[in-house]
Amino acid sequence: MAKALVTGGAGFIGSHLVDALVARGDEVTVLDDLSTGKKANLAHIAVPITFIEGSVDDYDTVAKASKGVDTIFHLAAIASVQKSVEAPIVTHRVNTQGTLTVFEVAHRRGIPKVVYVSSSAVYGNLPELPKNESMPCCPKTPYALHKMIGEKYARMYHELHNLHTVGLRFFNVFGPRQDALSPYSGVISLFHKKIKAGEAITIFGDGETTRDFTFVSDAVSALLTAEEKGSAGSVYNIGTGHETSLNQLVDALEQVLGVSATAAHAPERIGDIKRSVADISKARTELGWEPQVEFNEGIQKLAS
Repeated sequence: MAKALVTGGAGFIGSHLVDALVARGDEVTVLDDLSTGKKANLAHIAVPITFIEGSVDDYDTVAKASKGVDTIFHLAAIASVQKSVEAPIVTHRVNTQGTLTVFEVAHRRGIPKVVYVSSSAVYGNLPELPKNESMPCCPKTPYALHKMIGEKYARMYHELHNLHTVGLRFFNVFGPRQDALSPYSGVISLFHKKIKAGEAITIFGDGETTRDFTFVSDAVSALLTAEEKGSAGSVYNIGTGHETSLNQLVDALEQVLGVSATAAHAPERIGDIKRSVADISKARTELGWEPQVEFNEGIQKLAS
């Protein structure tokens, strides 16, 4: 039986990954400080898992959680561009120091593999579309810089210590369990909650900002595939390859919910990226990975 550690495993994507690992028969340990994750996200799991409450930037805690594991899936982060601008020191400690701690523990303990989550934010506002992994990283916010540094550490630990690291640049993951009550929630879960409740939504800019919205089950399948097939020291874009504007998102939610949205417009926020869409050819070619859930289908799943 394989044994896996999932940092951030009580969070949105992490809890879905725990489901998949349990389903394939793994013994799972979750490390989460519950700052945004919730034990309720794991309450439905029928088999025993080990839960450790603690911060990913604490070496002793990570070392305890990783005892005997075969793979670390590192998802723990303060995953908010806005909060990284407002509180850069706090977010740096979790996102950068925490990632370094995971790699160092894996190296010291002889754990063979770390699959970690990066972000499409590392590309910044580069005008070329779609974004591909050969493009330079041009981070525009502390959050994006944290993720870029994490990738550099991953590559360094592979080259210095032969640690098998694989990074995934996720493009705007959405789906069930994404906390719509958080002020830093993903835009889909936030808009879904507000439109459903008849509350006004705020669109920053003209609504033509675009994202590559990726359903959570596709993100999880990418994590598992990267563990099996990912090239050591590499990073892969994980998205759909399709661009969707905020205005199109609102239209889709209105159709699914059967109500009209009330929208107010506000100035674009500092650090917001205007357009983003993934080139996923590297993941297709090297991992054999393909997204399975189209955007409108994902919206239907979220609303059901």
